[in-house]
Amino acid sequence: MNMNRPRSPILIIAYKEICDSSRNRWLAFMGSMFLLLSLSVSFAGSAVTGSLYLPELNSLMSSLSTISVFIIPLAAILLCYDSFVGEEEAGTLLLLLSYPLTRSQIIFGKLLGHITVMLVATGFAFGFTAALLLLVGEQYHSAELVAAFAQFLLSSNLLALTFILLSYIVSLKCTEKAKAIGCLLLLWFLFVLIYDLLLLTLLVSDFSFANQYLINILIALSPTDLYRAINLVAIEGEGASGGLAMIATTDWGLSAMYALFLLWIVSLTFISHRTFKRKPL
Repeated sequence: MNMNRPRSPILIIAYKEICDSSRNRWLAFMGSMFLLLSLSVSFAGSAVTGSLYLPELNSLMSSLSTISVFIIPLAAILLCYDSFVGEEEAGTLLLLLSYPLTRSQIIFGKLLGHITVMLVATGFAFGFTAALLLLVGEQYHSAELVAAFAQFLLSSNLLALTFILLSYIVSLKCTEKAKAIGCLLLLWFLFVLIYDLLLLTLLVSDFSFANQYLINILIALSPTDLYRAINLVAIEGEGASGGLAMIATTDWGLSAMYALFLLWIVSLTFISHRTFKRKPL
């Protein structure tokens, strides 16, 4: 039995995080929530029009990304807000550091475990929805549907990874779990609601200084708006409606926006690693 257990310190810590998420039903709860969300949008989203039909692929992916931009960051925060401050309160962080482990191994082990949990939850939910659509949606082309969901899964998990790393930094800085969750919910509120609303206000306004260069910079400064822009550009903005479609007017290509997302992740990884190394015990 023990022969199947991982031997690398990073894999051992990742395995422990995955087991914790499975044991406390977090994985089952989030997987079910994502599944309910994707099935509702795919099969019942048209009910508001007075009839039931499967939406066009562009409209479907636009609706999924519009709702996911609220849910995925929140799920990542709830998964990781107590990663360090919770262990510190329980006294297990000091115990963990007494073992022959480096701080880099601890933080990368937690990161691997948490992103695996998010990948399993989102992959199960959105993969199951894509499989159902392939079975019952005769109007969808299989290759286009699979490519659209694969792109959506990739961008969703990059967004989750960004908020996991933000949660680590806050968890390392705070001294109580209550303060950590309060700070992270404030960050979620600012990034997902306030910044997004201000950007949309700027886009629909006729300010002379709001040129495309400024708008590109403002989109790059928020991971949630990068996520929106990636998904809107991926579907060519055809399925978007109202002010949201204006985010897709950025003249960056998908590759450049994914590179910016990776820059966010590398920067936050560096900051969280540096914060942990300097954290006194």
